[in-house]
Amino acid sequence: MDAPVTAYVEQRDGVFMVACTRVSLDSIVYGFLAGQSAETIAQAFPVVALEQVYGAIAFYLAHRDEIDRYLDARRQDFEENRDAARDADPMFYQKLAEAKKQTPLAR
Repeated sequence: MDAPVTAYVEQRDGVFMVACTRVSLDSIVYGFLAGQSAETIAQAFPVVALEQVYGAIAFYLAHRDEIDRYLDARRQDFEENRDAARDADPMFYQKLAEAKKQTPLAR
């Protein structure tokens, strides 16, 4: 990844994180792209200060192409791992789907 790390965003083990927290940049960006305000995003992550949310959004906007590619790669990796887990234990996922149908909150 060519995007430099800033005071608000750091990269750990190939994952972009809000600096000095366990909150992923992904979480901030997805909230931003969903139309959430910085204040709303900060409320969702109490360990992140409003200034850090604005800093993470500014980082994303300054490196949008690179971060969008990074997010696409993470999404693809997630989908591949999910599909592999389903293939490895289809009965578990069938039981899980049946249980969800019976739970009022899942509807």
